[in-house]
Amino acid sequence: MNIVLLESLGVPEDVLADCASPLTEAGHTFTAYPKDTDPAVMIERARDADVLMIANMPLPAEVIEACDHLKFIDVAFTGVDHVALDAAAKKGVKVSNAAGYSTQAVAELSLCLMLSLLRRVPQVEARCRAGQTKDGLVGCELAGKTVGIVGTGAIGLQTARLCRAFGCRVLAYAPRPKETAKELVEYVSLEELLAQSDVVSLHCPLNDSTRGMIDAAHIAMMKPTAILINVARGPVMDSQALADALNAGKIAGAGIDVFETEPPLATDHPLLHSKNTLVTPHVAFASAESMVARAQIVFDNIQKWMDGEQANIVL
Repeated sequence: MNIVLLESLGVPEDVLADCASPLTEAGHTFTAYPKDTDPAVMIERARDADVLMIANMPLPAEVIEACDHLKFIDVAFTGVDHVALDAAAKKGVKVSNAAGYSTQAVAELSLCLMLSLLRRVPQVEARCRAGQTKDGLVGCELAGKTVGIVGTGAIGLQTARLCRAFGCRVLAYAPRPKETAKELVEYVSLEELLAQSDVVSLHCPLNDSTRGMIDAAHIAMMKPTAILINVARGPVMDSQALADALNAGKIAGAGIDVFETEPPLATDHPLLHSKNTLVTPHVAFASAESMVARAQIVFDNIQKWMDGEQANIVL
């Protein structure tokens, strides 16, 4: 098999070599390229691949269609909305993802954003660097707050566990509530969650039912003292509506790791200029530990697919 990796997996070269060695020792070829999202470059690199590996770079239909030998797409990411799945299905190409690799990393960044906003860390750090004091900037504790989790997959539930450890009441909304989660969270409607929560944390996938879900009308349901965290997918919320609400003081703050497009962002993006907004360039998934786990999962995916036991099935 000809295995082609189209972007870095974010691990040291020796870790990558260790992960690939069982396949190369079995006679398969493995080639790793630096990221280049130009479809022409991608086609040139992937044209003869039996297996394509990517992380979160777009994999458009034209690239998939140009790969006559392609049999398997291995996505080193949890979400797969950046892959042209219709094109893969049409060619009979199997697709797996790396579900579970970043559960702890994303949940921890969600908590980090909550705590930083509640304790006003960016503002007090700026005061300290300017030789000033905390006067007028005393923040709040997370303990005792009501946290609303939108989406109760693995990451949402791990975030709920961390919030419970801080002494929070945890509400949750999901289209299909999980019986096994009802001891951890209290399921309510989305409208109830938005109205009652001091912190709303988004952990839902991006699909037709969630695209644009958190719009101006839903943001208006939130408390004026509430904060919104998005470590899910950018398009599940209306960025302009959120920026408008923040600038008008209709909600108290936001922590945003994901946007409509992958960073770098246009410098005029509304959330780069809204009040009391913490932004990070899509880093929630990326810890040293999660990157190693991800590499191990995606190489295991290839071996299991070759053995006729496909894991982490998307298609």
